Formats: sequence, C-alpha cells, structure tokens
Amino acid sequence: MARIEAIVPDELIAALDAAAARLERSRSELICCAIETYLEELEDLEIAEQRLNDPCDEPLDWEAVKSGLVGTS
Repeated sequence: MARIEAIVPDELIAALDAAAARLERSRSELICCAIETYLEELEDLEIAEQRLNDPCDEPLDWEAVKSGLVGTS
C-alpha cells in the first residue's frame, strides 16, 4: 500500500474528522472510500458519455417509452 500526501483545506479536515468520529472510522478509511467512490462514478460517467456519443445507438422516443411504462397507447 502506498502513502500519499495532499494539501486539504481546514474546513474539509474538520468535516472529515467529524464524519470519522460519527462513523467510528479513521480518516484514512474515509479518504480511501471517497476516492474509490469518485473513481467508480468517473468510470460510470465515461461509459455513459461513450453510449451517448455512439452513432449506432438510436435515441428513444420519450412518448413511446412513457406509454410502454404506463401501459397506455
């Protein structure tokens, strides 16, 4: 496992410490969890952007989708 250093604003440190105390976890655990979540969200965003920009993927007609979900025609 690697060790990293970062400059973090005092307000974030205070919020981090409060959350760590409330959750009974360490700063390090919360930081690792936050980074992991951020990277997962970033990957999801990149996949969504690829799908949106896929010229082979035709857009759906919202009215057709809505009527299919509601069960009306």
